Amino acid sequence: MNMPRLGGADAAHAARVLHQVHAATLAGRRPPVPPRPVIHASWQRMMRLGLDPDRSTSSVLLRRDELEHRRRSTVLGEVMGTLSGGLTSVADATLQIMVVTDCQGRVLWREGNAGVLRQAGAICLEEGAAWSEDSTGTNAIGTALAAGRPVQVHSAEHFVHTLHDWTCAAAPVRDPRDGRLLGIVDVSGPASSFHPATLALVSSVARLAEAELRERHLRQVERLRSVAAPVLCRVGGRALAVDVHGWTAAATGMAPVDRLPLPSSFRAGRVWLPSLGMCTVEPLPGGWLVRPCESRPAESASRVVLDLSRARRWTVSVSGPAGGWARELSPRHAELLYVLASRPQGRTAAELAGDVFGDRTRTVTVRAEMSRVRRYLSGVLAHRPYRFCDEVEVRLVCPAHPADLLPHSFAPAVVEARAAAPAPAGDGAESGGGPG
Repeated sequence: MNMPRLGGADAAHAARVLHQVHAATLAGRRPPVPPRPVIHASWQRMMRLGLDPDRSTSSVLLRRDELEHRRRSTVLGEVMGTLSGGLTSVADATLQIMVVTDCQGRVLWREGNAGVLRQAGAICLEEGAAWSEDSTGTNAIGTALAAGRPVQVHSAEHFVHTLHDWTCAAAPVRDPRDGRLLGIVDVSGPASSFHPATLALVSSVARLAEAELRERHLRQVERLRSVAAPVLCRVGGRALAVDVHGWTAAATGMAPVDRLPLPSSFRAGRVWLPSLGMCTVEPLPGGWLVRPCESRPAESASRVVLDLSRARRWTVSVSGPAGGWARELSPRHAELLYVLASRPQGRTAAELAGDVFGDRTRTVTVRAEMSRVRRYLSGVLAHRPYRFCDEVEVRLVCPAHPADLLPHSFAPAVVEARAAAPAPAGDGAESGGGPG
């Protein structure tokens, strides 16, 4: 159902309907109106987990030293001024609080109305508490983590009864350098403080924080470029200066790329990179000097593993004779690669548009997204049609239950797969394993 409008009578009626929908759905009866898709999907996850709707939302808090360590370890601390400036005063004035969590749903900071802060303590919405879905059921923080997108949860849309007097809106904050999820920014308060514009406000402030991180990163790359320029002038042959995330600051003797995919264990010395072959790597202040070994031809990748088995972290791993690397995927890139891995014969741009958007005319969007994908998978993806190269072994690792496959996705190809018969129990159901 749609979220309630402002106004006492409308809000009270909507709250009653939400309670009826919640009770009927959990009892296995047909509700008076269907819950919103994002809420329905979350409730289904909670029921598969066997989560008790009458449970408490209390959790074991992080120790103070662990909390401080997590605060110091995240770049979210660098943008707390932006988050606080955009939300705290509004939250205080509207009887709500702002909450910032890490990527595991642990509360790192909270600010806002003093009275609501005290009320939040009664539901364990406090620093160090766990607010992922498996800890506290359907809630804006945990469901935004699971869905990978902004979510508003009001009153009885919460799975656990304890939270039915609350309303909350949350949005993910991602690291613009690598797309990694940093955490969640959330505004919560009593259900009476609900406003339909809260989600748009929270989402906008999250994007402002990401923009600030992006600007900081550009300044860091510029500093690396000034350091690398004289070094590259003295280097013979091909060379790249990249930051610690692989973003190119400068290049000589070769066409620069926006970003060089780096393995998680990247280090100085001789390292094999799929796009360049064997390279010599030397440290630079704030990055690396990468020089392809001219005497060694680049070795091609031979194996790709697309792992979609984890709820909030989808990865593609590429390996070859001398090593490999892995990259976390955005929801859209996970959808596209899932389609290509599950349809090894290949897909045209129109077919991919139908698979992902349900609209075969959206070929321009598909080509733009596939261009981004091929920047880091150029050695293993072919086009006309789009497909994994014939000589590459592709392994697709899916969740144990089909309903947990890319739960955020409305792509027709993914929706069809989620509706398939349950897979055998286990850590993950694999498909593929042969040539892509």
